[in-house]
Amino acid sequence: MQTTAAALTMVRDDAFFLDKWLAYYGEMFGRENCYVINHGRGETVARMAEGCNVIGLPGDPDPNFERKRWRLLNRMVEGLLGYYAHVVVGDVDEIVVMDPETGHTLLSWLKGKARRRVYTPVGLDVFHRIDREDAPVGDHVIGPRRHVKLLPYHSKPCVLGRPAQLSRGGHYAKAENLNAPEGMYLLHLKFCDFAQYVAAMDRRNRVIEEIGVGVKETSIGRHWFAEARGEDRAVFEAFAQLEEREGFDLAWLRRDMAKSWKPRGETGFWQFDRPDYGVQYRLPERFDGIV
Repeated sequence: MQTTAAALTMVRDDAFFLDKWLAYYGEMFGRENCYVINHGRGETVARMAEGCNVIGLPGDPDPNFERKRWRLLNRMVEGLLGYYAHVVVGDVDEIVVMDPETGHTLLSWLKGKARRRVYTPVGLDVFHRIDREDAPVGDHVIGPRRHVKLLPYHSKPCVLGRPAQLSRGGHYAKAENLNAPEGMYLLHLKFCDFAQYVAAMDRRNRVIEEIGVGVKETSIGRHWFAEARGEDRAVFEAFAQLEEREGFDLAWLRRDMAKSWKPRGETGFWQFDRPDYGVQYRLPERFDGIV
């Protein structure tokens, strides 16, 4: 029985992303070490997550659900760290991976690390180049999709070896030291497939309609609201306009993160600058099939 790492997420109806999350963490960590909070007690989620530790919660419309969600996740991380050396926590469309060039999986890498650190993988937005990528996403995302955008906003402190309160959304932590290991990445899958994106946004817009409040009256992110959605195809067509860079050496980005590391005002959280670099890379073939 491994106690090196557990994975924790909260999900409501996102079967496509849950399938990828379970395939990755369930196989690597073991399903018995995966914790799935089933918001709304969906039958599909319960069935898919069989063998994991599933916690069902009421799914009544609530303008404060995002704040409540992260309060719960923080407390669960703290509790789980009494039994595991590390806990990986985040949204169901986020997967933390190690570059295969390191010779490690995430689990084998963590086995060699001391506890009491918070790790921040570099965030990469995996997106569907609809002008180039015709193959559908099947069992694996990477392969059919290989284009990524730098996403500092999703470079999250999501691998925790000690309790460190995370902000709403998990973007910041109360951790004074920045640990952004070479070869560790957070793959954000929201845009990895055009059809799945449309379906997911439809679901989120319906949730907002059920809650029945405006963006200023809730802790829910603006991106859940129909008025902030824009035209779906235009969103994906715009990816082609990003500057394309050769190679895949992101050491410069980690240096930028370290140089701008500072307290986030008087909140107790810490942060680095999160500019929109407006650049894209193509993941090397060694990443194929990793998710």
